[in-house]
Amino acid sequence: MSPLVLTGAGVSIEDVVAAARNACKVEVTSAVLEKLNKARQVLDAAAAGGQQIYGLNRGLGANLVTAVEGDSSAFQRQLIEGRSAAVGEALPMPAVRAAMFARVAMLASGGSGLSPRVFAALVEALNAGVHPVMPSLGSIGAGDLLLMTAIARVLIGEGEAEYQGRRMPAAKALMMARLAPVTLSPKDGLSLINASAVSAGAGALALTDALSALDQQQQAGALTMEGIGANRTILDPRQHQARPGACQQLAAKALRDLLARDEAPAPTTIQDPLSVRCMPSIHGALTQAIDHARLAVEIELNAAADNPLVLAEDELVISTGNFHTASLALAFETLGLAIAQCAAASAARFIQLTGSTRHGLPKYLSPVGGASAGFVPLQKTVTAILAAIRHKANPVMLDFLPVSEGVEDHATQTPLAVAKCAEMIVLWRRLIAFELMAAAQAVDLREGMALAPATGAIHAAVRSHVATLKEDRPLGIDAEALYAALVSGIWQGPPAAG
Repeated sequence: MSPLVLTGAGVSIEDVVAAARNACKVEVTSAVLEKLNKARQVLDAAAAGGQQIYGLNRGLGANLVTAVEGDSSAFQRQLIEGRSAAVGEALPMPAVRAAMFARVAMLASGGSGLSPRVFAALVEALNAGVHPVMPSLGSIGAGDLLLMTAIARVLIGEGEAEYQGRRMPAAKALMMARLAPVTLSPKDGLSLINASAVSAGAGALALTDALSALDQQQQAGALTMEGIGANRTILDPRQHQARPGACQQLAAKALRDLLARDEAPAPTTIQDPLSVRCMPSIHGALTQAIDHARLAVEIELNAAADNPLVLAEDELVISTGNFHTASLALAFETLGLAIAQCAAASAARFIQLTGSTRHGLPKYLSPVGGASAGFVPLQKTVTAILAAIRHKANPVMLDFLPVSEGVEDHATQTPLAVAKCAEMIVLWRRLIAFELMAAAQAVDLREGMALAPATGAIHAAVRSHVATLKEDRPLGIDAEALYAALVSGIWQGPPAAG
């Protein structure tokens, strides 16, 4: 796999995934190193000239008026150790790697004043697979300060790290990886931790999963349309030009491509329930929300969001609020609502498929009839999952308290907004598995039905994991098997829609 070459700009969510999930190596251009050197020189000159600089010769938070006396390197260690207050379960390794890569990408823009040798140490730790054990609770979104201390502590040989699948003291992990702890110069500690890298990294991973799930949702929706004999005039491009809602035309085209065949079957109804008829609008709105969240994440990945900020070309060091991620939090709150809408429509289609005989299908999709339960017990599971999604869709970005003696009186809860959105995607994909199962069963019950090439491939993919229901059996086991296929990457449907 080719390395990721950082130039100080142009980092994408796909780059985060390559570094976090595929352990792709990171390289840095000489231009980035020159930029880091210049910023460091400007920072040192400002400090030597007597400028009061937050986190360098002045304290943090409510201590910002307090002068730093004595060993500046010792203060940077104190700064890190004193803010190592995160708790809770450790973040999974891909999330930690995503945070490490996100911070490297941000630092490459050159606004932090971080010592180039400390920057190199962070890149080396990432490439060597030395992963800090990072507790998950402690950030309120005004920068991920407390969480990021786990990375800084490992670089100085403190705390714990995971290396080659084992958890151990950081100093031992560095030694095994043939790396040495670093000594921090003024502001280095603050430069390492004062960023929203955990939020941006986790956001990139969540968006990648949302894009994958949306492709699978389009496939499930198309197979449902086959199973119920839906009226396909809802996909006529002329009606979407008449009302060009958010990405609605793209979503309609994706469904149209999945259902494309030489001769379309006659519809069984004049018009279908809204969960079917409005799929282009629902999926289009989600597409737009994903696009907006991508923009927000990629701004962070390529931004100089430090406080204080070094403007090397102007030879200035200034205080900022650039670490504050209100737009990122809002993007993921919006994305969560769009996912909830899409998931609710999928659940509604499942109920349509598995309920009455409205669509000319056997009751409960059972070929046996009589007292057979068929698919109807899964309606309870679907309802329970949808309730969990709706709960997580409630906004959290306004849930904060003034801290640090009122100096930090606003926050965004970005990590929580991103985390609950990621959890919603997991639940949503379970609903997609249910819809695929029910739609495939409906197709099987319409004997002799000819599918489009793409929906035929979707049906075959379902049947490679779940057999047709011929008599009552534990469908929960089937749903788990199909969900695992959707998540693991072994799902072999048609090429991505869109």
